[in-house]
Amino acid sequence: MLRKLRVGLATLFFLLVTALFLDFTGTVHVWFGWMAKVQFLPAVLALNFVVVALLVLLTLLFGRVYCSVICPLGVMQDIFAWLGKKARKNRYTYSPAKSWLRYAVLVLFILSLALGGGVLARLIAPYSAYGRIAGSLLAPVWQWGNNALAYLAERADSYAFYETEVWLKSGLTLGVAVVTLLVLAVLAWRGGRTYCNTICPVGTVLGFLSRFSWLRPVIDTSKCIDCGLCAKNCKASCIDLAGHSIDYSRCVACMDCIEKCRKGAISYAHKSSGCTSCKGESPAQENVSGSRRAFLAGGAAFVASTALKAQKMKVDGGLATIEDKVAPKREKHIVPSGALSARNFAQHCTACQLCVSACPNGVLRPSSDLSRLMQPEMSYERGYCRPECTKCADVCPAGAIRPITREEKSSVQIGHAVWIRKNCIPVRDGQACGNCERHCPTGAIQMVPLEEGGKKKLKIPVVNTERCIGCGACENLCPARPFSAIYVEGHDSHRII
Repeated sequence: MLRKLRVGLATLFFLLVTALFLDFTGTVHVWFGWMAKVQFLPAVLALNFVVVALLVLLTLLFGRVYCSVICPLGVMQDIFAWLGKKARKNRYTYSPAKSWLRYAVLVLFILSLALGGGVLARLIAPYSAYGRIAGSLLAPVWQWGNNALAYLAERADSYAFYETEVWLKSGLTLGVAVVTLLVLAVLAWRGGRTYCNTICPVGTVLGFLSRFSWLRPVIDTSKCIDCGLCAKNCKASCIDLAGHSIDYSRCVACMDCIEKCRKGAISYAHKSSGCTSCKGESPAQENVSGSRRAFLAGGAAFVASTALKAQKMKVDGGLATIEDKVAPKREKHIVPSGALSARNFAQHCTACQLCVSACPNGVLRPSSDLSRLMQPEMSYERGYCRPECTKCADVCPAGAIRPITREEKSSVQIGHAVWIRKNCIPVRDGQACGNCERHCPTGAIQMVPLEEGGKKKLKIPVVNTERCIGCGACENLCPARPFSAIYVEGHDSHRII
């Protein structure tokens, strides 16, 4: 019953968290957006102490159920491990903990976060890794399926589905997602929870706490017949049958061992001070120094303190093909309203891609710059950041984009527009335009005469940088191709205008 309950809850969490990355209507986020905010690392970076405290309490009471129920990457590994067990049963064996590797990775992870959210932290963070897999690999398949249904519905005169654009947001991020999926699939197929118990920093921190959990799998030596079924089905490889001991720092409370034991020798119960099988450590592990435990506790505290379609053939009246826009070379990248500053965004963002998946305007896409690899940045070739849209701030679980109201967003300056004379239609083609002025939501652009006494009285734009908020409407709607005649430069720090 315990295992069935765990599998049921894990399936529910996994499907709903995955739906957050597949949903292009915004419906799922309204009801289940909180599931992203209860992920451990995003909660730490967002300084959401209530969620962190609840997860710590959950671990101290029930062990690492977070890893087997709430974490989508953990559940995904369980799926691959289950497929591996279908190929060969009783496939696992006990292996000693690789503590030196776990702690070394944790130290590097903490240092990476302390230095501003480095590449390593973004690559190995479990929730972010799964987010990239779901957003880069599963979302396009989901959208293609939706478009196929929309095509069929259209021919049946139904509006039950509508077509959405499917586009590759970042080839680099796609490559990282593919490699991550393959590595995790192989590791889970062969060794179950190898990644969780050797690389994952969240697993290491929660593993330290789970050594002191109130409830845990307990071996009753009087009933045990040394058949080895529990150890052969433990995907964490943490049951030492020779010593009748369980390494609780690696146990993810999956309950597989309890289900497999035919003699009822394993139960999920409170530890007993007089039971050698309930100590949770092998004799070698009992010699762990107090200094290392203090370091781990300090490391966990430090982590908490450092921290969250264009058409296929676009034509103008059927007469001329419209070229796709090319992104300009910006001196400073643009981050969304609510990020406060580029630095704050870099320190909190774990590159989970949830905001990229949720952006309805195609503005956010992963960066290919090594210093902020896979972290979202804004660009306006496919759309512009509408002042009334707060989707990215609503869904960000890590505090990289703080919650912001529509009224506040309309007054936050994230950048300013820059005019490029040689690209402008009146200058280049001698034709009147004014598109940028007509669509500027803040009235920051005015048209002035190109030259005094000009025959056609052509006008060019002048930008009032004090009123411009950097939304990109001018850049996106500029008819000049392939480079817009006006583009947005980002600001290091946002300000209220």
